[in-house]
Amino acid sequence: MIAGTNVLNESQRAPGKYIAVDCEMVGLGHMGSESALARVSLVNFHGHILLDTFVATRETVTDLRTWVSGVKASDLIGAPTFEEVQKMVAGLVSGKILVGHAVANDLKALLLDHPGPMLRDTQKCPALRERAKSKYPSLRKLTEMELGVSIQKGSHSSVTDARATMALYRLHKTAWEQQLHRSTEAWLIKSAKEGKRSRAGESSGAGQAEAVTTQDEEDSAPSKKRLKGDGNQSGRKGVSSGLGKIVRSGILRVEGKGEKRMARAHGGSTKSSDGGGGGAKWWEASA
Repeated sequence: MIAGTNVLNESQRAPGKYIAVDCEMVGLGHMGSESALARVSLVNFHGHILLDTFVATRETVTDLRTWVSGVKASDLIGAPTFEEVQKMVAGLVSGKILVGHAVANDLKALLLDHPGPMLRDTQKCPALRERAKSKYPSLRKLTEMELGVSIQKGSHSSVTDARATMALYRLHKTAWEQQLHRSTEAWLIKSAKEGKRSRAGESSGAGQAEAVTTQDEEDSAPSKKRLKGDGNQSGRKGVSSGLGKIVRSGILRVEGKGEKRMARAHGGSTKSSDGGGGGAKWWEASA
């Protein structure tokens, strides 16, 4: 699953209920001290790429951070704008359970919010924290420990990291979802009721829109400002809109939301072909 070598059927390539995200950053400003979104990847429950694109910035990149980001100068030509990518991501993850590792960082880079009950952060998963004996275990450590797969030996791949994050979530999904079932269902019911009221208001000409503030499962910040996901960077200190370009080499077409987009898959080096965690071909199980 992490290497992306599995053959998936049509239903397994659909967006589905669960989406994992990972972002790569480059540096702006003096000594590259300010971070900007350079690449974003979204994969579904089975590791299928829904979106993988580089992102253009409006400012000069001073540090590509290639050694860790994997982003090269040749990648950063003619990419879609930050606003375009932000809109694509927002459309794909709306109403989905969003999985990430330190996912608040990815949302911050994208200047997007997502409802707290619909977030699954593998860095904060109680079972994974306990097994790693760390409050903030790294994705690399968890993937090696839980799946027997080595990633991030050199520069990172946001596709590989997103797939690894989804694989970790899937291994602990049953117990984890039991813990979060009440809060998730309560939010879904509330959201459905608000949707009905909103549609009723629109039909009578009232037309109201409500922004949902991201809440972390833990360590939430009550003073966090609400954002509307419109590309406005106010309230996000140290983060700018990214730099990049759609991958031109080793590309594949990915279907998402009825659009064809160009994307490239990256596989991590593996020590175990089956992930080592959940029995034979556990990654083929349905969501």
